[in-house]
Amino acid sequence: MKRLTTYERERIAYWSGQGLGVRAVAGKVGRDHSVVSRELRRNKAQLFPYEASAAQYYAERRSHKTNRRKLEKQDGLRRWVSDKLEEKWSPEQIAGRLKEQPPPELQGQSVSYEAIYQWIYAESPRGAPWLYNHLRRKHAERRRKFGRKKRSQVKIPELVPLSERGATEGYGHFEADSVVGKNHTAGLSVHYEKTSQWTKLYKLGSMKAGETLAALEGTLADLPLGFAATITFDRGSETALHYKLREPYGIATFHCDPYSPHQKGGVENVNGLIRQFFPKGTDFRSVSPEQVAVVEDLLNNRPRKKLNYLTPNEVLGGALNS
Repeated sequence: MKRLTTYERERIAYWSGQGLGVRAVAGKVGRDHSVVSRELRRNKAQLFPYEASAAQYYAERRSHKTNRRKLEKQDGLRRWVSDKLEEKWSPEQIAGRLKEQPPPELQGQSVSYEAIYQWIYAESPRGAPWLYNHLRRKHAERRRKFGRKKRSQVKIPELVPLSERGATEGYGHFEADSVVGKNHTAGLSVHYEKTSQWTKLYKLGSMKAGETLAALEGTLADLPLGFAATITFDRGSETALHYKLREPYGIATFHCDPYSPHQKGGVENVNGLIRQFFPKGTDFRSVSPEQVAVVEDLLNNRPRKKLNYLTPNEVLGGALNS
């Protein structure tokens, strides 16, 4: 395919600057719309309008480049890495999975997570901004150390402090928490199995204890009776009916110390991952159960470093089938 000329890039800059869409610009220039779309993605500065001179510079520099990155040279590897980024895998998870559990078509190939980061940020200013948008985001501003408002203490019946639980070994030890939505109206009930890092998500219509109990019962009903041994909660009011799980399922329930979410660090980390999909301020009343299920599936099919880059689904499935 014939490369775009400087004149064509000037026409693209003019017509796109007039507010025309990609297909309309392509018609004016006499090129296929996919050519114009790719040109605008690859040779447009991230925060500025498309400019012909800058685009020509980027194109010429790319055409003379000899030390291309591995992900620029190997199409199959690049497509696989891009797909996993879109599934919200981290570069470390992608590199680890490729090394430890490679797909058949990529046997013998490797790429470091640092190389993935370099490729993402080298490509993004020249037309691939969606790549870094799939990374787990950091807070734009540093949070105040003591900025979180403390919740008033809630009296929870039959509470057993976490100090009485002792060490946990093997499968069946869960942590549970809630991801609260806009105006504390609706949210998610999050259930996390510590050894496999398997996560179950339920949409909650309210943050009342009855709905949280029903969500937990739904998770336990999907598991073999006797698999779950313990569940650890924080001291939110939505956990007030925890004791109703003990006798039917043979589970011991425990609660963290006040203001000590780090004592159930696994589910707290998962909550951070969930916020990548449902940021703070999300109104869960407008989120469908199907959307929640998609996020759950993505979390459980991401390889984890602590699991030797197996996925939670693979590890839990192996445990249940053994």
